[in-house]
Amino acid sequence: MHSRFRSDRRLTARMAVTLFLLGLLYVAFVAALIVLLKSWVLVVVVAAGLLGAQYWFSDRVALYAMHGRVVEREEYPELHGVVDRLCAVADMPRPVVAVSNMDMPNAFATGRNADHAVICVTTGLLRRLEPAELEGVLAHEMSHVAHKDVAVITVASFLGVIAGLVVRFALYSGLFGGARRDQNAAMVLACVMAVSAAVYAISFLLIRALSRYRELAADRAAALLTGRPSALASALTKVSGDIARIPTKDLRTAQAFNAFYFTPALGSGPSLGRIFSTHPTLERRLEQLGRISAELGEAAAPGKVS
Repeated sequence: MHSRFRSDRRLTARMAVTLFLLGLLYVAFVAALIVLLKSWVLVVVVAAGLLGAQYWFSDRVALYAMHGRVVEREEYPELHGVVDRLCAVADMPRPVVAVSNMDMPNAFATGRNADHAVICVTTGLLRRLEPAELEGVLAHEMSHVAHKDVAVITVASFLGVIAGLVVRFALYSGLFGGARRDQNAAMVLACVMAVSAAVYAISFLLIRALSRYRELAADRAAALLTGRPSALASALTKVSGDIARIPTKDLRTAQAFNAFYFTPALGSGPSLGRIFSTHPTLERRLEQLGRISAELGEAAAPGKVS
């Protein structure tokens, strides 16, 4: 699919490198589990089944986890109107529109491709943003679909999910108790946990690096498509400020989906450093939008693509 969102070769290159490295890591991970568990059928079948489930049903899982529901035009005519205009300008298939009844102002895109995409916004976002700001946020999310980085992040996150599940299974299952009674089993279990922990850490860092860049690419593409980078900057500032005022306990359930959000529900904090963040800093995003605004002179008509 070729949309009118400006392509980003650096994003494409980063996605290719990330998938290649994660692919190598995935093969090594599966091979290590086969050697340690001595059952290639079980490992391959389970891994393939979970990968397929994540790829095909990621949109449903994300909507369910964030309490999102598909809404019709009669319920949210303004929201559907903005999506329709952006689809026409960007020459993209129309995504499914969903709303999550959450006070946290945010939005995300999910789905395996442009023909099976979902754009979800929270009621908190709709309540806080002006029409031009909402258009900027939705253009940002739709650019994720156009650039195909939503599907890449979904597939890329699979390896970390599997590694994490293996560690949890080893810690909390009956195998752990049995392993303590059998020295060989204990050794195998320790090796499985060590390999899984290493794989999780490496995949975590690779995905974070890609996620930060893809947010900058989406900001850039949305600003150029709409011709109003100042509106997107205003939405970023408003949403980031309002999220900071929401009680932390109300954001923790959403934190697991930070990599998919327009802005993170909870940041990593200065003590952990930017390397663990799913998003670039607000200052960096605003600085980029400021440069684009200067280039365009804010004179470009909405929808004009340079």
